[in-house]
Amino acid sequence: MDKIVLASGNAGKLREFSQLFAGWQIAVLPQSAFVAEEAVETGLSFIENALIKARHASRASGLPALADDSGLAVDALDGAPGIFSARYAGADASDDDNNRKLLDALENVPADRRTASFHCALAFVRTPEDPVPLVCTARWQGMILESPAGDQGFGYDPLFYVPSEKLTSAQLPREVKNRLSHRAQAVRKFEQLWHEEMVLPEKPAVGDAGKMLF
Repeated sequence: MDKIVLASGNAGKLREFSQLFAGWQIAVLPQSAFVAEEAVETGLSFIENALIKARHASRASGLPALADDSGLAVDALDGAPGIFSARYAGADASDDDNNRKLLDALENVPADRRTASFHCALAFVRTPEDPVPLVCTARWQGMILESPAGDQGFGYDPLFYVPSEKLTSAQLPREVKNRLSHRAQAVRKFEQLWHEEMVLPEKPAVGDAGKMLF
């Protein structure tokens, strides 16, 4: 395996995963190099949608594929916006539109009940019908503020308050966010899973054969 496809056209994600695989001499190619049509996300969870996107990219390219699906789950809203995070206020909604809708939905919710978490699911398939995909998930706990703060990041970052840092995700230095975020955690888990499942161990020397356990 010397190439995999990333089921996304996001330049930041492509750069992130290219760096992850650089040391293994595996090229990460964008899905857009093979197909313009995005997968139809009909799943009911982040994991299901990540798998749908990975299988779609693998089917279009004929190569192994990696996909992620992520979003915000607010406890007081029974997990909304969840898998609809990017289109919470409508199919063509902007980040500001989504943030305003979220604040409206939480208008009468007190500060101590505004708990929330960012979620990320990563899915890797060797083939479109791979029955044993590699899947991992991660979450980032926080609170939803009553008004936005910070101008870094995107999406719900200006509303997502991180208690341990006393800042919103949109106020965090990049290196701190890249250490704490749901996607950063998922990438670290995936890297470990990849080594466990995909990287073959070195063959033992002939003299060590008798020491192997079966």
